[in-house]
Amino acid sequence: MKITEIICQILRTGEVVAKTASCQDAVLVRVRTDTGLEGIGEADSSPEVVKAVIDAPFSHNIACGLRALLIGENPLETGRLWQKMLRGTQYFGRTSVTITAMAAIDMALWDLKGKHYGQPIHRLLGGNLHPRIKAYASILFGRDGQQTAEIGRRWVEAGYNAVKFGWEPMGRDEALDIDLVRGAREGVGADGTVLIDAGCVWDARTALRRAHAFAEYQISWLEEPLRQNDVDGYVWLRDRSPVPIAAGEGECGRESFRPYIDRHAFDVYQVDISRAGFTDADYIRARVEEIGARLCNHSYTSPITVAASMHWLSTCRDAFLFEDCVEDLPLRNELTLERMQAVDGWVTVPDGPGLGLTLDESFISRHLVAESR
Repeated sequence: MKITEIICQILRTGEVVAKTASCQDAVLVRVRTDTGLEGIGEADSSPEVVKAVIDAPFSHNIACGLRALLIGENPLETGRLWQKMLRGTQYFGRTSVTITAMAAIDMALWDLKGKHYGQPIHRLLGGNLHPRIKAYASILFGRDGQQTAEIGRRWVEAGYNAVKFGWEPMGRDEALDIDLVRGAREGVGADGTVLIDAGCVWDARTALRRAHAFAEYQISWLEEPLRQNDVDGYVWLRDRSPVPIAAGEGECGRESFRPYIDRHAFDVYQVDISRAGFTDADYIRARVEEIGARLCNHSYTSPITVAASMHWLSTCRDAFLFEDCVEDLPLRNELTLERMQAVDGWVTVPDGPGLGLTLDESFISRHLVAESR
């Protein structure tokens, strides 16, 4: 079996508005073979930049676009192909957007491998330890504590026992920050799980002050209080914080995660398969489990990454929560025929071959804005 085509499609639904949330557009990668099989994947990144990384022609041996590196290769050799992509992009890769483009292709290769063998990806990764995982509703803050409480009540009524609130307007001032968290606890209720995503807004000392203030409301973690590249700050904060520290969604592959794992910088390591791929995420899982920390997925994009996250997280020894984006957006709910959403606050891991998904081709044709192959 050989790779014959790598198709890159950019989808956009309506007007893209100024907010910190994915799934207003998407980059879809489709890997096809001479046997007629197709694997699908995506990257949570800038779609046009990912497309450029895939489309780039050969420049020299360590500066080559991903399509040129992979056409004619055996798609089942996922580990070797990851190393080939890593080596072939060495002069413009190693971290960031190049790894996200690799992750999209890697996801598609694993989907294709599962279809070839007639097995779900979680079985190829070693086995499903958690057929069902408790989900948390992942949503943005309201404008203040009162509106945040209303949002929390909505998702508790929808069946969730855990809700995460994130990003704007947190970080404007201490009073508003505390009001938002107070509202989150009020909305979710005394027995529910409250998770707070600060959105990279503070220095370490301010974050520690907020962690002490938020502890009163019994939050289960404080996510990304610092800039994503502040390794020293996270190590300092985690050693002092009265609440668990979660981060990692912005890291792309094992090299990005390595300093955080080596230095035990987080309590919860959040891995996005659309930024790390299955191949590196499996390595990250083993390293995090080795140091006794916990793992969670990050997923705020389409059902492709949601399904990929379910497969991967189900293989993690201590999986305890699944991020379930609840924004009602077309790309989130209409790209595949299957609905990838929690039911009564729990997600069930797909058991079909590969990712277990079927693309809605009519949706793709209506929202396609660019394509290359």
